[in-house]
Amino acid sequence: MTVTWEELGWERLAAGVGRVRLPGWDCTAGLVVGAGAVLMVDAGSSLAEGVRLRAQAEELTGARVTHLALTHPHFDHVFGAGAFAGAEVFGAVGSDSVPAEELRADAVRSGLDERAATEAVDTLVRPRHPVCGEWTLDLGDGRQVLLANVGPAHTAHDLMVLVPGAAGSPEVVFCGDLVEESGEPQAGPDAVPGRWPAALDRLVDLGGEDAVYVPGHGATVDAAFVRAQRDALAARFGVSR
Repeated sequence: MTVTWEELGWERLAAGVGRVRLPGWDCTAGLVVGAGAVLMVDAGSSLAEGVRLRAQAEELTGARVTHLALTHPHFDHVFGAGAFAGAEVFGAVGSDSVPAEELRADAVRSGLDERAATEAVDTLVRPRHPVCGEWTLDLGDGRQVLLANVGPAHTAHDLMVLVPGAAGSPEVVFCGDLVEESGEPQAGPDAVPGRWPAALDRLVDLGGEDAVYVPGHGATVDAAFVRAQRDALAARFGVSR
């Protein structure tokens, strides 16, 4: 790597694994480096943001991004996807069915410039690889990453990304907006509250007690935080165990 994670404002989480908190909506994007393959997790809230993420990933790794995993179909996580047109794109099954105009309208309501929202929709890249259950990506040199469809919950189409630990590094779980640290989890019209607590149980079952959990928004957390958020959501929505 030609520069360090920290020099570009990224947080190194484990060997070859990092994330960055993006301005505006404090949305997380993640990066997993393999041997000859590079996975980006989420793409930012605009085409320009996606272009910056791609450029930073290439500067960090010396290689292009070959795979892109989209944790859920909300504009702040997918609108930069057009910058990764050459990558293999993964998402929870059905995530490609969310109308582009619906994404655009939500982005403008949330404060994204109308021109940037239109540009993102015009260049939007949808997942070519729908994940129904679990999908293992081989990034080379023994690095395998698990993509798991754990929704519906925050949306009807929620995907988590599990990076197994290696060389003394912890496991890292990219949670998307199933987990939020910087504020209360947001339940919009596409949320399925009755299934959300079970999705968090599944998250912890897959990641384990010692994993680093990366929320869609906010600082990294541990398994205890995820369980506490699960209990809070169950109480909030009246879901029994």
